[in-house]
Amino acid sequence: MKPQYRIRNWSEYNAGLKARGSLTFWMDEFVLEEWLVQELSGRPGASVLYSDLAIMTMATLKAGYRLAGRQCQGFVESIFALMDIDLPVPDHSTLSRRLGQLSIDLPVLPKDGARHIVVDSTGVKVYGEGEWKTRQHGVSKRRTWRKLHLGVDEATGEILAAVVTTNDFHDGEVLNDVLQAIKDPIEQVSTDGAYDHRHCYDEIAAKGAKAVIPPRKDAKIWQHGNRKGEPHPRDENLRFIRKSGRKRWKRDSGYHRRSIAETTMFRFKAIFGGNLSARQFDNQAVELFIKCAALNRMIQIAKPDSYEVEA
Repeated sequence: MKPQYRIRNWSEYNAGLKARGSLTFWMDEFVLEEWLVQELSGRPGASVLYSDLAIMTMATLKAGYRLAGRQCQGFVESIFALMDIDLPVPDHSTLSRRLGQLSIDLPVLPKDGARHIVVDSTGVKVYGEGEWKTRQHGVSKRRTWRKLHLGVDEATGEILAAVVTTNDFHDGEVLNDVLQAIKDPIEQVSTDGAYDHRHCYDEIAAKGAKAVIPPRKDAKIWQHGNRKGEPHPRDENLRFIRKSGRKRWKRDSGYHRRSIAETTMFRFKAIFGGNLSARQFDNQAVELFIKCAALNRMIQIAKPDSYEVEA
């Protein structure tokens, strides 16, 4: 029988879900005060210089409400008109030109103690046929995607680090970049078998953390007992699995918590979709970072606290 769950904090969770759709949540008074860096001079041909905050707000609204460039411009113009705000709005070409130059900081709530990080990646489609045509006629040469590599806090579900690559990068190649982007102390790093490489263990050890990576099914011992030096953590995991089974190793090591990363990927695509609208790589990376930042803000105001109902 499938387990059933109930939510303890339903009233707070319900209020947070409604706040996610509120325009005042994404565009407060501070944003409007900092909208312009340079005021209109009144001279013919004078340009308006928008702040990075204004561009980021536009890009967040565009991603959150899944708007095209011109639709986003019209959307914000109508909001300003309804609010009787006398501010110009960046056009879609200005938004596209400025997007790749933004530096995005992921909003993360402070936490005492070291963190348990789960690392995984997902593909985000740039262009190409839909799933139905792919099944019917195969994949064309033009079908491509970007890979979003995430480091997620196991306890809070917040995204602590995000790295964007092309689709020809292996997950293990990007692990060090994800770990180096996390400034807080790390207690444990959990990944799937794609990270079962020596350098991944070394990179995790360099952060002073415990590596929880399932060895491959055909894995061999790296460092036998008759060799000098401390036993390798991966060999210890492999010996435990051979003795007690993979299921018990996953339970005892806390590996099952890696599903938090998959939950984050599902939440990301459910809210923002699985496609990118930008066409240049820098813009695509910033678009994904903005979505990660928005997802963190959503999690911080509305996260269910659920428990399993006993049959």
